[in-house]
Amino acid sequence: MSIESILAEIDAEIARLNQVRSLLAGSRSVSTSGAVSRTKGPAKRRKKRVLSAEARKRIADAQRKRWAAQKAKSKKD
Repeated sequence: MSIESILAEIDAEIARLNQVRSLLAGSRSVSTSGAVSRTKGPAKRRKKRVLSAEARKRIADAQRKRWAAQKAKSKKD
């Protein structure tokens, strides 16, 4: 077999595998370079999380406590 015939067989096999891959991938399409182009649909947005007033107060109080502890520690040094 010559190198040209081997390359021709490899190219034919690549083309066949690309066709099989496009069939298996379903709606995805295969470009001429063999790369898969993926289409993105609309991005799903997360629902905005809402904290209750009580939860915000607990978080704020805890942070103030941490700041006070840090400030007291720095005054000791």
